[in-house]
Amino acid sequence: MRQATRSFTDKLFLILKGIAMGTANKVPGISGGVVAYVGGFYEEFIYSLQKLNLKAFKLLISGRFDSFFSYINGKFLGLLILGEALSYFTVSKGFDILIQYYPILVWALFFGMILGSIYYISRSYGEWTRNNIFILIAGITIGVGTSLLDPATENPNLIFVFFCGMVSISGMTIPGLSGSFILILLGNYVLLLVDSINAFFDTMIAVMQLDFSWWNDPGHMQMLSILTAFVLGSIVGLISLSHLLGWTIKHYRNETNAVIIGFITGSLGVVWPWKKEVFQLTESGLFALDKSGNKILENYSRYWPEITDSHTWIALFMILIGFLSVYILDHYGNKANPI
Repeated sequence: MRQATRSFTDKLFLILKGIAMGTANKVPGISGGVVAYVGGFYEEFIYSLQKLNLKAFKLLISGRFDSFFSYINGKFLGLLILGEALSYFTVSKGFDILIQYYPILVWALFFGMILGSIYYISRSYGEWTRNNIFILIAGITIGVGTSLLDPATENPNLIFVFFCGMVSISGMTIPGLSGSFILILLGNYVLLLVDSINAFFDTMIAVMQLDFSWWNDPGHMQMLSILTAFVLGSIVGLISLSHLLGWTIKHYRNETNAVIIGFITGSLGVVWPWKKEVFQLTESGLFALDKSGNKILENYSRYWPEITDSHTWIALFMILIGFLSVYILDHYGNKANPI
């Protein structure tokens, strides 16, 4: 399962795939797990996460860092994490701006990538049995049903925040389930991925300036507590879910792949390009704002495009580009697949 040696090209592509995963995980409706699945490194990814267990912890606290790094497939995970970290400050920031000014074209690109993912994963599936078709339909139903749910209200309770971390991490490990979109449905997207992250960066800047006044700010400390609970929940969810997925892939490979294809197909409703943002309103009918003064996204209102509109054809072209980008990723993934 583990790749003993990697060429410079392999390492570069792993970083690029990490960037793609990081960008996908941040965008509501897109799953970083899809990138891992189509890129041909999903099973190694799950296998490596499974190694974050009690044995790894004992190696770490005993100071056997080389053994720990080797045991958890550290080169592989390190390059992916590096790519995801880079994506936060580079590509994902760019997508934030593009979605703001060209939302239909960006969503069309993602829609094409999801279509491409469905095609290339299904192509190599194998024989479809009646049982697996039923599982596929169940996966599609869950994916579509999730996109139609109304979001809950924001809840800063630390136990609930911990639960949000456990659930939202599924976007990284289960292709087709968007962790960001799940946080929107749970009502805590802005709280956990905007406000608490901003509080953390403000803390880091203050520490570098030797300013510790934030320690006596109850509101700031609450945000840091919320972020800590969210991160701990994400770690617990990531480790436990990776063990579950590793077991299902080993014993029920076709069934697991069927439900993953179903989840990915169901996510098409979330990334449908032609939609309008629905923002949260206050009781007085005004737009609700987060702590940064930005309107809070609640859900999307979808519609059919005008086929005679030239902008529609540009969006269709972006769908084609998205589809072809998955073809390139799939081609390299099959060529360099370490499994």
